[in-house]
Amino acid sequence: MFYHLLKHVLLGPLLRLLFRPRIEGLENIPEEGAAIIAGNHLSFSDHFLMPAILKRRITFLAKAEYFTGPGVKGRLTAAFFRSAGQIPVDRSGKNAGQAALREGLGVLAKDELLGIYPEGTRSHDGRLYKGKVGVAAMALGAGVPVVPCAMVGTFEIQPPGKKIPKIRRVTIRFGAPMDFSRYAGLEGERTVLRAVTDEIMYAILELSGQEYVDRYAAEVKAEVEEERKKARRRSR
Repeated sequence: MFYHLLKHVLLGPLLRLLFRPRIEGLENIPEEGAAIIAGNHLSFSDHFLMPAILKRRITFLAKAEYFTGPGVKGRLTAAFFRSAGQIPVDRSGKNAGQAALREGLGVLAKDELLGIYPEGTRSHDGRLYKGKVGVAAMALGAGVPVVPCAMVGTFEIQPPGKKIPKIRRVTIRFGAPMDFSRYAGLEGERTVLRAVTDEIMYAILELSGQEYVDRYAAEVKAEVEEERKKARRRSR
């Protein structure tokens, strides 16, 4: 109930009014049945802008940190994400991937739309990074199509670290559904998962026009942060 209140009465109309998103390829979203929407992840705003323009409900696997923040702000954020139907996923530890896989397959088993950011985290510099294979494991395990999606302009309105987004028009593009039924039963093969994931990432790249980096975003982020720490120590 709260999800529909947010989308149709409170937040959705406001977002559409302020950002006036250009929507391309909306006809590629299946009208019914399970499907994965796999997109690039440039901004915190992505969580709200894509759901606001979809006719169907979509559930995202959200990082657990959104549900465990301290203080009043943390509790409000957690309540908001839970009410919006988002699922917390612990991304730490060796079992994190399996937990995300179980949760995602549960959403798809109910014939719903599942939103995934294959990069696993927001891009810190606007480039598109290597995708993690969880998206392929879910697509093959559930036997559902994958619709590639590109958010264009959201990095410019709200890059990581910026709390209040700029009011500027953005574009949301959806590509043709990708059918991976030829790989049915091979979701346990690592090489197959890698090939499917790379195919999905290439489709996102074609839609977004971003520069591609064949490395995981989390690894590059960690290196950048380490360099910043070293620079701060040198400046003391």
